[in-house]
Amino acid sequence: MSLRHCLLACHALAAQFAVAPGAAADYDCMIEARQNVEIRSPVEAVIESVKVRRGDFVKRGQVLVTLQSGPERAALALARSRAEATGEIRSAKTRVDITLKKLQRAEELSKKNFISSNARDEAQAEHQLAIEELRRAIENQKIAELEAKRAAEVLALRTIRSPFAGIVVEVLLKPGEFGAVTFKDPIMKLAEIDPLHVEVLLPVGLYGQIKPGQRATVAPEAPIGGRYETVVKIIDGVVDAASGTFGVRLELPNKKHTIPAGVRCRVQFQ
Repeated sequence: MSLRHCLLACHALAAQFAVAPGAAADYDCMIEARQNVEIRSPVEAVIESVKVRRGDFVKRGQVLVTLQSGPERAALALARSRAEATGEIRSAKTRVDITLKKLQRAEELSKKNFISSNARDEAQAEHQLAIEELRRAIENQKIAELEAKRAAEVLALRTIRSPFAGIVVEVLLKPGEFGAVTFKDPIMKLAEIDPLHVEVLLPVGLYGQIKPGQRATVAPEAPIGGRYETVVKIIDGVVDAASGTFGVRLELPNKKHTIPAGVRCRVQFQ
């Protein structure tokens, strides 16, 4: 049964009981997770380890799953080695210094007519070639650094992290199984339960009376119980003509994770 059908059934049942004159009306609602996400592998790979179990609370960025990554680690090590190698640049710089000195000597000798202008031009061309070789060596190292960054990003795809702080709802795949990128094969399911969303269907007669930012009190059903202050976040701009209702979403803080998602409740607007 969908959330709307569930809330409509609750409204139909509640309509059998009249609200006493002067009493603040309360309405059926449903407490839901802020978001539910299916975690999948971004690449085709065998699962190496699963770091969490069902019911575990996870932090944003926490490692959930690692995939086998031997070739990717080797590629990163090779790319970093190339990026950190400076021998080619040092050699090119030395050649620039040597050819500069040769050019300076050639220019001095040329002024005194001890060597021909062709010899001086050759020294100048040799120095210019050395400069170009140094520039190429620097460019090659920059490319090697970019290749190392790319290798690091490829390796990072083998570590799956939590996109938000929440709870592990279900773990579907185990180490040794194949993590695919298809929609049919999630590795696990997560739910964000802080804050929670409180979904309410209200009669169209209240449209315009409920405002964003308006405060309300939510009372979860037993055995959860308690009364919690919430705030209206979203009011649907479309009314359901068949039922004569419109949807309202409230936001319920749940920092201690004491309120589970998926429970019914009653809400009273202030």
